[in-house]
Amino acid sequence: MASKLNFKKEAEDTAEEQREIQKQVEKADKISPKEEVKKAMQAGARKYPEPPLVKQHLKKPGNECDLELAPMCDAPYYKGSEKLKDKVAIITGGDSGIGRAVAILFAREGADIAIVYLNEHEDADRTKNMVEEEGRKCIVISGDVTNRNFCIDSVKMAADKLGKLDILVNNAAFQEHISRFEDLTEEHFDKTLKTNLYGYFFMAQAAAGYMKPGSAIVNTGSVTGLLGNKDLLDYSMTKGGIHAFTRSLATHLIPKGIRVNAVAPGPVWTPLNPADKEANDIAHFGEKTPMKRPAQPEEIAPAYVFLASSHCSSYITGEILPIIGGYNGG
Repeated sequence: MASKLNFKKEAEDTAEEQREIQKQVEKADKISPKEEVKKAMQAGARKYPEPPLVKQHLKKPGNECDLELAPMCDAPYYKGSEKLKDKVAIITGGDSGIGRAVAILFAREGADIAIVYLNEHEDADRTKNMVEEEGRKCIVISGDVTNRNFCIDSVKMAADKLGKLDILVNNAAFQEHISRFEDLTEEHFDKTLKTNLYGYFFMAQAAAGYMKPGSAIVNTGSVTGLLGNKDLLDYSMTKGGIHAFTRSLATHLIPKGIRVNAVAPGPVWTPLNPADKEANDIAHFGEKTPMKRPAQPEEIAPAYVFLASSHCSSYITGEILPIIGGYNGG
């Protein structure tokens, strides 16, 4: 009986201690209210654009050369250190945005580059010039990654012209929002799946046959594949599929010595989003992240270097690396 009374008193004492802690925190909150984020976070080597951004809407597929606010991709403060010396990489969607920034940094790390793109010829030529300014070779290949034969041919062309193939970056994507579920047509749904899933599958299947142990595949996933997005139902579904594909293919290719990982960016200032959202909406792009701004491509590209380089990530495969400007706590 004495033990039960002791337990009861101990419980009452604990409850009183909890109330005292509660009072202390309430008092502290009144004296020093929670600090609210009032402006965009700038933690990089240079200042990046903050919302409101330029109000602009692009026609598909979206040309970077038409953007009034040019994405920042050249990473002038990033110094190469031969992490990819004499490697050969093929990058889909490499003409602009994240793909362009990745091509530049890969070249700065010593790789030759094959750019695969749809029909944004001016953008692709600009990326080619920027790679060559880094002292590396670059070829450009125009076509549709939803076509399996094109994927096979583009991989063969890259390997033949550049001598081998060590790295595949799957980055090409189609994105178009819908406001109502019933407005998502079969044609729209099919285009998203064919580009974002079939394209990744076809390119990986074609590239793996050329790759030797130590090679790497890096897929572009998305925060939408982690958290979803109410206006990007089909796109979010494909990005979740890319994450699952990454983990599964990584395990499958371990016997061949090929690592497979993914980067999952949050909002990034590229032609993809102005070619999706209306001008008024794009002005507020990225402002709901904890950092209150979208990323610039050069802030995302180093992650691809990290995952592509056996010097940096030789024991990493099947991982999804989110770069989303911080998580909003629940």
